[in-house]
Amino acid sequence: MSQLLQQAQRMQEQLLSAQQDLSEAEATGSAGGGLVRATVTGAGELTDLQLDPSVVDPEDVETLADLVIAAVRDAHAEIQRQANEQLGAINADVAGMLGGAGGGANPLAGLFGG
Repeated sequence: MSQLLQQAQRMQEQLLSAQQDLSEAEATGSAGGGLVRATVTGAGELTDLQLDPSVVDPEDVETLADLVIAAVRDAHAEIQRQANEQLGAINADVAGMLGGAGGGANPLAGLFGG
């Protein structure tokens, strides 16, 4: 029982560390062949948006809006990929600790929006 509690404590520390690392992480996504670039934090905050002047057409703001949305989504997808990668080992530890229970379900699914 003591060993189980120690494992749980170690995994909790790993999870807290991963959460901290991911909240400080940044990722940049792009759209339109790199003409629009968006940077987001692990917390989902948009911190930078770069637009190539060639995509700024007052007659076609809908395309620009679509490119901005696509770039932000791309950045969010990269943050999610980083989270999945970082949490993979912790997830394996949790599944192992649970004896593989859950039919292959991810015990940490949804923790970071995934």
